[in-house]
Amino acid sequence: MDNKNFIRRIIEEDLSNQKHEKIATRFPPEPNGLMHLGHARAIVMNYILSKDYGGTFNLRFDDTNPIKEDVMYVEGIKRDIAWLGCYWDNLYYASDYFQEMYERAMLLVKKGLAYVCDLSAEEIKDYRGDLKTPGKNSPYKDRSIEENIKLFKGMKNGLYQDGEKVLRAKIDMASPNINMRDPIIYRIQRAYHHNTKDAWCIYPMYDFAHPLEDAIEGITHSLCSLEFEDHRPLYDWFVKHCEMENAPRQIEFGKLKIANEISGKRFIRKLVDDGVVDGWDDPRLITLSGLRRRGVPPLAIHDFIKALGLPKSEGETEMHMLDEFIRHRLKIESRRIHAVIDPIKVIVTNYPDDQRETLTALNNKENEALGERALTFSNELYIEREDFLETKPNKKWKRLSLGLEVRLMHAYFIKANEVEYDENNQVKTIYATYDSETKSGSGFNARKPNGNIHFVDAKNAKPTEFRLYESLVDPDYDSDIDEEAINKNSKIIKRGFIEGNITPEERESFQFTRQGYFTLDQDSNAQTLVFNRTVALRSSFKSKR
Repeated sequence: MDNKNFIRRIIEEDLSNQKHEKIATRFPPEPNGLMHLGHARAIVMNYILSKDYGGTFNLRFDDTNPIKEDVMYVEGIKRDIAWLGCYWDNLYYASDYFQEMYERAMLLVKKGLAYVCDLSAEEIKDYRGDLKTPGKNSPYKDRSIEENIKLFKGMKNGLYQDGEKVLRAKIDMASPNINMRDPIIYRIQRAYHHNTKDAWCIYPMYDFAHPLEDAIEGITHSLCSLEFEDHRPLYDWFVKHCEMENAPRQIEFGKLKIANEISGKRFIRKLVDDGVVDGWDDPRLITLSGLRRRGVPPLAIHDFIKALGLPKSEGETEMHMLDEFIRHRLKIESRRIHAVIDPIKVIVTNYPDDQRETLTALNNKENEALGERALTFSNELYIEREDFLETKPNKKWKRLSLGLEVRLMHAYFIKANEVEYDENNQVKTIYATYDSETKSGSGFNARKPNGNIHFVDAKNAKPTEFRLYESLVDPDYDSDIDEEAINKNSKIIKRGFIEGNITPEERESFQFTRQGYFTLDQDSNAQTLVFNRTVALRSSFKSKR
């Protein structure tokens, strides 16, 4: 881990100078959607920094816009952050402070630093100007303090319609920083709030609420993404002129962007509403709930975030980098079992029909603590269709063909003798014989098989649905990501079997022999198990550059 990124140096300097007795950080999500991998940088780093320096970490919901917010997102975000292992010391809501925010805004009015404006939203935008053109004052900017007090109270008491009036800070319409051009502090918005119900009909704007929330909670280092750098003078202005006792320091860092992935909450919500994806937790999404359902270990995300560090600049990161950390974790943590995704039946003609024997196999050679398992062998088996060709195509072919022997892992040599076809002239059944002298572990080495393949006992197999996921965005799509960029082949469903003696636990991950890492999905039932492919055994990433 980069223990000396620029934010750590700031924190250590502040502590050494006794600017703070201890630090306090926070993660302040808006409950208008669920968190994605990009948010993980802010969550993990705020949490780790607070813990490394003996501080506190708050989770605070910035619930200042009830029209877009939902308690469903509040609960979902809490689950996501807890799953990451970033347990908060305090849980707060911006709405906890609505009364104090109103009083601080009234303080600005009484100091002549805020005024009620009757301009429409379109007019305010027009008056603001642009980067080349200074703004011009609202005709309502010179209202008296007494009139502004009366009008602001009237806004709070519901005397005006939504959009009829706003409260604005009185700063500088000619400022080169557009954020300082008399920003809106409060708007009228009649909407049911998940926390305060119908107590309020005016709500603070984010740029006003956020610094006050930080100051009220005693946040020492307010970490945010680089897009808020130009908002910092406004942040400091509100803290100063609202006479907040604590003055947090806003520090910006580079946002974590994942190339060729969908992260916009509005776009994700549309994909969910249109049925393009199976909810916010669709494993093709990089939402934290989607990654959890896909089977990504939370510590792999921590490893990924720490490896990237905390840069000042922004840059894109490829998803395959996270995949490497996932493999590293699951390689040690997962049991390795047999699964047949595209099955073809093998009948062992010289094995007794009424007999079944139990074999023993290690669950993970690299982690003996995972122990052993029992798997069965009978005269009816399943192997992968890709492990059989009627005629050996070349010397490199090390699987089963007619007239050739292979070793079935943990079992015996079998030799393919003939095949049976279905109505589409595809191989339906392979008829084979086994050699009882070649049992795995017997030390038999009289001849060498043409490779090793895995199998599942057909008489003791559990029907399984395998969901194979690829990128939700077409890898060949070069324009900005929109609905046309959606990869129509991003979800492929296969039906096969896993070993019958395996009883997976909720969200348990396995390494399926030669197939990849898979995790039990919540859609599993008594009749059929459902597994999501978490990641392939090896990266297939190819850079476009």
